Amino acid sequence: MSGDEENSSTDHAGVRFPPPLIFLIPLLAGLAVDSSWIAGGLASTAWMVAGGIFSLVGLVLMIASAPRHRRAGTNIEPWKPTTAIIDDGIYGYSRNPIYLAMALVYTGLALAASSIAALVLLVPCLIVIRLYVIGREEVYLESKFGEAYLQYKARVRRWI
Repeated sequence: MSGDEENSSTDHAGVRFPPPLIFLIPLLAGLAVDSSWIAGGLASTAWMVAGGIFSLVGLVLMIASAPRHRRAGTNIEPWKPTTAIIDDGIYGYSRNPIYLAMALVYTGLALAASSIAALVLLVPCLIVIRLYVIGREEVYLESKFGEAYLQYKARVRRWI
């Protein structure tokens, strides 16, 4: 294995399971348990409107976040090397806007389906994201970028 290959195989946060699946699996499990959609109906108008608002905000946040990785020339996947700290735009307000966006879309879908089970499962889902994904990413970024990341971390909140 060449030095570059060896570095690329260890130059990442150590997150091996895709974060979108960490959100999707409990959401689908919760919807399967008590969703009005699974029962063949619809949630109340209020629940559907609230769900639509959460989902829309999440999608807008995702659209504002994801392309910034390409523009900065860094990877969005946490199992690939990070080559730059993105600290402008939406990243000037949240260090993890994509995870926040996924949580908002999840919440919106759970509300729109009036699934209490899905909402309850969001709690362990967020714990896994915080500890397994964000925790590993923070350790990796501190190690890789040192003081520059520590200053960014001190200036910008983890979620909102």
